[in-house]
Amino acid sequence: MRRLSYCAIGILSLNRTMSSPSDFPDLGGGGKPPRPPKPPSSSNGGGNMPQMPQMPNVSKKVLVTGALVLLLLIVVVGAFISGKGGIIEISDSEVAVIVNYITGEEEVVNRPGYKIFLPFVSQAFVFDKSPNKFIMEGEADRDANHVRKLTVRANDGSNFWFETLEIQYRIMPGSAGIVLHDSGPGEAFKLNWVKAFARSVLRDEFGRFSTEWIADIKNLSEPTAAAERRLNEMLEPHGIFIIQIITPNPNFEARYERAIVDGKVADQEVQKLEGKVEQLIQERLRRLADIERDKATEYELLLGSLENDRISAEKDAVKTTKTADAYRIQMVAEGQAAERGLLQQARGLEQQAIKEAEGLRAKVEALAARGDILVREELARKFAMIQFEIIPYRRDPAPTRIEHMGAVPGGTNKGGNQR
Repeated sequence: MRRLSYCAIGILSLNRTMSSPSDFPDLGGGGKPPRPPKPPSSSNGGGNMPQMPQMPNVSKKVLVTGALVLLLLIVVVGAFISGKGGIIEISDSEVAVIVNYITGEEEVVNRPGYKIFLPFVSQAFVFDKSPNKFIMEGEADRDANHVRKLTVRANDGSNFWFETLEIQYRIMPGSAGIVLHDSGPGEAFKLNWVKAFARSVLRDEFGRFSTEWIADIKNLSEPTAAAERRLNEMLEPHGIFIIQIITPNPNFEARYERAIVDGKVADQEVQKLEGKVEQLIQERLRRLADIERDKATEYELLLGSLENDRISAEKDAVKTTKTADAYRIQMVAEGQAAERGLLQQARGLEQQAIKEAEGLRAKVEALAARGDILVREELARKFAMIQFEIIPYRRDPAPTRIEHMGAVPGGTNKGGNQR
């Protein structure tokens, strides 16, 4: 459209410059057209017509040159506007595709700045790579990126909807050539691609679940992520990428809304009870911790006491062991001394017994040799040891009884001999 507008402006300017048909250059299309007859002048009685002002005398060569320059200027300006002028500026939010019409090669330029290319042989197509919004809200479609709200039928047969659902998307800069071939230049990629897939994919993913499950806001992330993944799989071959899907809280029918409110109230009550249970559990844990701490303290004290007793017992055992060792050493020494004394005494007794035995043997031998003499000597020695008490008495020529005073009972004397 911009090219056509500039061509129209050039043609109007050229018409204004050339005042008559004879002023048009001969571009090889045939001979010059005949001039129209001149109007009659006032001097020849042609009436009272006003005389036209005289045009300055301009040569045909100058007019043709000016027309060609103007036409060239129009073509150059149109080429720059249309992307065929050989230089183009790319902003931060743009990506360009340079198409060479001779070789058929395409170059994707994703860096901001100026890009120079061969004019009229190549052409630059610029695309907006900044994020775009596809909004689903309201009751009717407004344009390609603003359509009616999304209504979903859950797997339990009830309906729910999202008042405003927003899909943010953009083209993939590296796939700008694909966007050019699939969608065309400019903003054509914004018209149909997201609109063609978004509603059906979102209905499929959200419709897999029940309204009760969807009513829990924490569950919305799962179908949202699945829808985003599927849309990217569908749109990636066309060079379009879904950035994110912003899903609001769903709305339900009035009866179900009441049920949801009642459910939320019940959930709040359950949460209160769960909080109380958690509080009781924490109190129980705290008390158990106190008991465990007291038990651990008592246990440590008991261990300390037992350790002290053990140390004392070990000290007493060491002391007792040392005392026992000392007593044992003493007893061993005393026993050894007594043993040595008894051994010496035994040796003395042994010698004495030996001597006594030898004496007895000698006596026996002497007895055996002397016989009766020794017996008499022994009897004399025994009798010598007897003491007699003589009591004066009157001789009775006819005594009736003789009494010995101090006699040994049993009829034996002190030496063991019978009287």
